[in-house]
Amino acid sequence: MAKPGLAPRRSAVFLLCQVIGEGRLLSELLPRALDRLAPEERARAQRLTVATLRWMDRADRMLGPHLKKRPPLEVLNTLRLGVVEMAVGGAAPHGVVDAAVDLLREGRRTAGLAGLANAVLRKVAADLPKWDALPVPRLPKWLRGPLVDAYGKSVIADIEAAHAAGAPLDITLKSGPVAGLNAVELPTGSLRLADPGQVTALPGYTGGDWWVQDAAAAIPARILAATPGESVLDMCAAPGGKTLQLAAGGARVTTLDISKSRVARIAENLERTGLSAELVVADALQWDSPAGFDAILLDAPCSATGTVRRHPDLPYAKDGSGFMALFELQEQMLDRAIALLRPGGRLVYCTCSLLPDEGEVQVDAALQRHAQVSVDPDALMIPGVSAGWQVENGLRLRPDYWAEYGGMDGFFIAALRKTA
Repeated sequence: MAKPGLAPRRSAVFLLCQVIGEGRLLSELLPRALDRLAPEERARAQRLTVATLRWMDRADRMLGPHLKKRPPLEVLNTLRLGVVEMAVGGAAPHGVVDAAVDLLREGRRTAGLAGLANAVLRKVAADLPKWDALPVPRLPKWLRGPLVDAYGKSVIADIEAAHAAGAPLDITLKSGPVAGLNAVELPTGSLRLADPGQVTALPGYTGGDWWVQDAAAAIPARILAATPGESVLDMCAAPGGKTLQLAAGGARVTTLDISKSRVARIAENLERTGLSAELVVADALQWDSPAGFDAILLDAPCSATGTVRRHPDLPYAKDGSGFMALFELQEQMLDRAIALLRPGGRLVYCTCSLLPDEGEVQVDAALQRHAQVSVDPDALMIPGVSAGWQVENGLRLRPDYWAEYGGMDGFFIAALRKTA
């Protein structure tokens, strides 16, 4: 009979190996990888995985003095998990050590290293007072280098601190306030929940009074400021929060995304909130609408490097090798959006990225390609947006902003107009 608590740990080690060793994202792994676990074990496995990824750099610093050479990845991830359980989760060292030994004994290739895990984790347990004095976990070199070049070491240190702190839950209200929510209203109008618990059990969820959406991700639709009756395209719409914002404002929204499953999820949220939009599953580069649109919101596919505080698997699942293809796709998407925009229309381009190549550089190049397009800096200054966030041709949002509230996702947002 399996010992209690091993199943979620076993699943966490598997997920860590998939992310770090196979370059897979948790978002694609989680729907199926934890199916055999009970709901509470599934939640624990996910928490353990995310915490280990978030604190992995510091865990490796604790393990380093006690390892003569790097062990196989499965063994190393078991050790990392054990360190984080003790140091971050406050778990009793003897239970963590026993669980790690049991996990390694299960595997034919790892059984011989169970003794190593026992010895190393016991030494780490004795060193736990050193944990808090270690540096804040750093981003992997492939990502940290370009970001330091863009923002400087001091800013990146602040961003890494925000990543380590994690992300609270933000929601966007459909209309008026909702009674019973323990939340703080942020300057731009989003609500931040201190201790949300089970999201679907919160007041107003079933009635469709709000949806989950990071405060930074809610800003582009507020900047677009679609008015009732306007024809608006939400281009690359998944996960759908911006579609809900635009529809709640009374616009005639066309929601476009290449993924059938993601559009189905948007449809579910439209039904829950009692909002409507025309849903289109198609490749944005191939799809056409002869009538064009009064306004377009393009949240382009990107590296998602602005969401690391919420998705700590990203820096370990990626290595930057596919970014050039993303940059080219963003350029094509921008050109397509401009072509679909009616004369006099408005376009908000955004990416949840910290890389200037996906923001400032893209917009500058688009302005050189399209003489009929200009920036509209005044449109960016909606209530709650700080003048200090403005950069050339747009807004640059960073995870270290709003530190007093718990940070925000990294974004670049530009407001453009097409000559009438």
